[in-house]
Amino acid sequence: MSTASLTTGLAAVLHGVGDIRLENRTFSPPQSKQAQVAVVATGLCGSDLHYYTHGRNGDFVVQAPLVLGHEAAGVVTAVGPGVTNLVPGQRVAIEAGIMCGTCNYCKSGRYNLCKDLRFASSAKTFPHLDGTLQARMNHPAHVLYPLPANVSFELAALAEPLSVLVHAARRADFKKGQSALVLGTGAIGLLAGAIAHARGASLVCAVDINSARLSFAKESGFADKVFTLSSQKDDNSLARAKANAQAALAAFGDAAHDGFDVVFECTGVESCIQMAVHAAKMGGVVMLVGMGSRDVMLPLSIAATREVDLRGSFRYANTYPEALELLGSNTPAMSNVSKLITHRFPLAQTPQAFELLSRGVDSEGKMVLKVVVLGDASK
Repeated sequence: MSTASLTTGLAAVLHGVGDIRLENRTFSPPQSKQAQVAVVATGLCGSDLHYYTHGRNGDFVVQAPLVLGHEAAGVVTAVGPGVTNLVPGQRVAIEAGIMCGTCNYCKSGRYNLCKDLRFASSAKTFPHLDGTLQARMNHPAHVLYPLPANVSFELAALAEPLSVLVHAARRADFKKGQSALVLGTGAIGLLAGAIAHARGASLVCAVDINSARLSFAKESGFADKVFTLSSQKDDNSLARAKANAQAALAAFGDAAHDGFDVVFECTGVESCIQMAVHAAKMGGVVMLVGMGSRDVMLPLSIAATREVDLRGSFRYANTYPEALELLGSNTPAMSNVSKLITHRFPLAQTPQAFELLSRGVDSEGKMVLKVVVLGDASK
């Protein structure tokens, strides 16, 4: 269909827990320094799922109907006054955050920490800023990035989660020849493995309780070695975390005997964060990527005496150019990233897409990693 004449279209709107409604909306022209984008592909994220299943993501509670989705790419259909970097028909990736541009964080290049940043599909600020699960959206032109010719819309939608790991690798100061351990092999964990390989890691290992995901990680080249963690509970969680780390290091062999240079903690689960401290080598780095437990008991004395750095990582800043370059590089580290997309739905079936994501496996028993919702502009 032609996107140029479209003035109305579908939007998938979250009204409450498990309540996504398809609504017909009228789209206004882009304002100054904005471009209008026909959204072609949106990847569903763990935060989207939290809003769908709980009505909140951590401390961010949905207070009004909200369009979810922020991992997206599409086609520019119109540009507002003052836009000189884009033209209609251009294929772009959408960076979902809108920063103030004037605070010290923005001026220093750390706009992900901007206190006034508004993020499409997030309930952190109110009124909420609608996300990408709609036929069109108006968005600041300076956070729309032209796609390399060999990067599809679906692959470009992965630039957002890949940006999370580009930022985390920068925060960890990850260098060629270092070893990496990834805790959790969801989409973010798998991309952590990809980034570590792209940075020239000497060894990338992964740990999860899900053996099917670990098998996928190893078979697809996201991890060199894997270890299946027992899901059993223990009254002494700190002791269990230490034992789990020791078991994993022993299984990975001599190359990991002294621990890892960088541990990418991608679960947000307390026991895994504890384990990460023990799995890092002396002087190593624990990169806190996953968001989960709000309050965590940590073996801080172990971190202190072994000089293990715990570093936070929140979203990303100035990462999209690198993420898109990596996606278009077709290097061995990036060659299987498209395999993360396991299921696709049209925009009109967004409720079914979320239901599948919440189950984690489809009707044939196939695991669900990344679900992509395709807009009408994809036809």
